[in-house]
Amino acid sequence: MKMNKKLLATGILSAAMFAGNAYSAVSQSEAAKLGDTLTPIGAEKAGNGGEIPAWDGGLDSAPAGYKNDGIYINPFPNDQVKFTIDQSNVDEYSDNLSPGQVAMINRYPDYKIPVYQTRRTATYPDFIEEQSVENATTTNLVEGGNGLENYQEAVPFPIPESGVEIIWNHITRYRGGSVARTIGQVTPTEDGNFSVVKFLDEFTWRTSLTDYTPGEDENVLFYFKQAIVAPARLAGNVLLVHETINQVTEPRRAWVYNAGQRRVRRAPQVAYDGPGTAADGLRTTDNFDMFNGAPDRYNWEIIGKKEMYIPYNSYKLMDRSLSYDDIINAGHIEQDYTRYELHRVWHVRATLKEGERHVYAQRDFYVDEDTWQATIIDHYDGRGELWRVAEAHNLQFYDHSVPWYAIETLYDLLSGRYLALGLTNQEPEPYEFGADRRSREYTPSALRRAGVR
Repeated sequence: MKMNKKLLATGILSAAMFAGNAYSAVSQSEAAKLGDTLTPIGAEKAGNGGEIPAWDGGLDSAPAGYKNDGIYINPFPNDQVKFTIDQSNVDEYSDNLSPGQVAMINRYPDYKIPVYQTRRTATYPDFIEEQSVENATTTNLVEGGNGLENYQEAVPFPIPESGVEIIWNHITRYRGGSVARTIGQVTPTEDGNFSVVKFLDEFTWRTSLTDYTPGEDENVLFYFKQAIVAPARLAGNVLLVHETINQVTEPRRAWVYNAGQRRVRRAPQVAYDGPGTAADGLRTTDNFDMFNGAPDRYNWEIIGKKEMYIPYNSYKLMDRSLSYDDIINAGHIEQDYTRYELHRVWHVRATLKEGERHVYAQRDFYVDEDTWQATIIDHYDGRGELWRVAEAHNLQFYDHSVPWYAIETLYDLLSGRYLALGLTNQEPEPYEFGADRRSREYTPSALRRAGVR
């Protein structure tokens, strides 16, 4: 499938090209819309007069039966499928799907999109919403859009004026301040056989460190540590990342500990299209979390805003009664356990800058307006052919007011294989929000201590 050369005139915003200049924060009068006609982080409060309801504050309390143990139960167990999109009717709904979603349906006869009632469950803690409102008039882009100025946390650009601002909203979005999670990653063969790589991830915002000192390490956005727990041949290998706010002035700092060699090494390859950890070549480094890292290799263009069927409230994919065998099939995950809803998304197109290198020449992002999470991304190769389709199966961690993903999938249309990351069904204690972490735990010298087989 060739990339679409025609700009889509969909949405309430005209297309805008980010041309490399710094953009200023919005005016006070514009920012006054936040909390009024817009949510505190910038989504339209109103519904669409039909399937999309008005935002009423989101889901910020746990359902009956939740044991506060990090094992998230479905708050909507009685919701039923309204209709299903498959090969028999995909043309009827294609305007509300990405080209990648349509390609998945056309490639796999058993691939389907079950559509449910739209529930706008997304919400963030009060302090994140309050800081986002303040950011609207104080945070700026610097260095051609490749860094932030006057930024500490929350949504930097709740009223975005360029495509790269929307991408920064995704990169910087709140994920609990300090969280540890045990998750599985699989890369099934074409016939569906797989083995699980188990990670212990730690994600800590600089300002969430127990020993945080204002002014220290100011160009660090967050610290990320990922230890491989299984299989035995990989166990003990650890990745450490200091994610910088301006990655062009100061590139991401990354180190790896190799348990077999018992050595810590700098890892400059952990960026852009470097290979993803234990991913069998099925994802790049910047495919993690749908997209991460410096945005400097692309031009970013707002195509507009549109209504799309996207994965949402995906609690079934975390159901403890399911095993990984139940979820992982040949070609794609078991779509019976997915849930799609009609939501408004920002469509942002990234095209590779002249003279820059990346395996993806174009990426089309569909970013949920209620969370700023990239939810669908279509990836095109250097020939202009649709290559990979990423889906983030969103849900609300209702006890911590954190929107995030149940799992991420990245489908390779050319090879017929895919990657699924974030599986937790068989993990006894998958999530720990509010993890107590100190700065000394995120140093290269701490890697060897963490990397014992």
